[in-house]
Amino acid sequence: MRTNAVSRNGRRPVQTQSPFRRLARTHAFIAIGDVAMYGAVAGEVLSLGPDAQRSAVLRYLIVSFAPFVVVAPLIGPTIDRIPGGRKMVMQITAVVRGGLYVLMAFHTNDILLYPLVFVALVMQKTYAVSKSAIVPSVVRNDDELVEANSKLGLISGLVGALAIGPLLGLGHFSAAAALMVGVAAFIVATASARQLPGEAIASKPPERAEREELRSSGIVLASAAMMSIRGVIGFLTFHLLFWLREDYGLAQFGIAAGASTLGSMGGNIVAPRLRRALREEVMLTIALTVIAGAGIFAALTGGLGTAIVVAFVANFSAAISRLAFDSIVQRDAPDANQGRAFARYETRFQLSWVLAGLPPVFFTLPGQVGFLVVGLVGSFAAASYLIGSRAVRSGKPLPMSLTQRARKGLETTVAKRRGNTPPNGNTRPKTWRK
Repeated sequence: MRTNAVSRNGRRPVQTQSPFRRLARTHAFIAIGDVAMYGAVAGEVLSLGPDAQRSAVLRYLIVSFAPFVVVAPLIGPTIDRIPGGRKMVMQITAVVRGGLYVLMAFHTNDILLYPLVFVALVMQKTYAVSKSAIVPSVVRNDDELVEANSKLGLISGLVGALAIGPLLGLGHFSAAAALMVGVAAFIVATASARQLPGEAIASKPPERAEREELRSSGIVLASAAMMSIRGVIGFLTFHLLFWLREDYGLAQFGIAAGASTLGSMGGNIVAPRLRRALREEVMLTIALTVIAGAGIFAALTGGLGTAIVVAFVANFSAAISRLAFDSIVQRDAPDANQGRAFARYETRFQLSWVLAGLPPVFFTLPGQVGFLVVGLVGSFAAASYLIGSRAVRSGKPLPMSLTQRARKGLETTVAKRRGNTPPNGNTRPKTWRK
């Protein structure tokens, strides 16, 4: 979309790009930079033997989550408060990643590569949080949030699909050359990000009312649903990797991985159309239900074809649910504090993905057993979301989660041991007896 503007001399109109198109262009070059790093280091894990492969995947899981330890407590609030806003953060991350790639090009075969990759992943997650937080400033109203998020997701998917082959081939011959492609992409992304609009930043920590908005029932429910979905995707990804490799071969896993990519892209295409007819909360409910149904169906049928279908359907639903969640946060959370909100929730989602991916790394489950796990987790998550949604609509408090119950039980036990528990069982300070 383009809009007409009048030049300074007032004589002729000039064409300027819409803010969203500028963000989309920036995002496309960042995506090329992402793929460049993966192309430079990919192939190593799949070329290893089974035992070494499991160790390599385990290291990858740890490294992929470690950046969020930094992102959540430090980077989220910084993104909201840094002078220049989120577009400045996007420029900084692109510049830093370009410098890291140059260093990585000289250390592709030694131990220094791992800390460099770690810092690069921190910058990658920082950019992702900034991108999600800046989207509301490049659309006209809340109704366009899902469509904007879907277009950005589709852009990264298409760019990744088109670039991964050439960059993998280039990385096979020269990892340094693939990384230099990423450096060039980040240079262009930095220049493009300079043209993004400025937006509100938080001059101070969130007020109590803002903190309550960040923890509103709708956001809390949606985040719990997304944690389940990300856990399902993490489990399914590594379940298919090791099960298909042992029973069929790596080529078959490649087909399933391709189906996963197509599913994510399909979800990004369909989500805006769903949003025109349904609210984000309904989209989340449908996504959870579809995942549950696909897992149970696959557990009953089994086979390679079913595995490919489940990979497609699960990632299709996950893409829709992620767009719905992002829209809920962008709609309901305070604009100036969305960076810390996305950082906090993305940390939880990544932790769910990592923890759920550990069991199939340690031991290979039969195919149908793994699919049953997907179906049961999806069913539980769908039922929990429906119950919570009904409670919110009726004005009741949200049902207590398992974590909250465990925490309350621990607090009660500690209070009893200290002699602070009144006769009715409620935990109070010692002053209750006075």
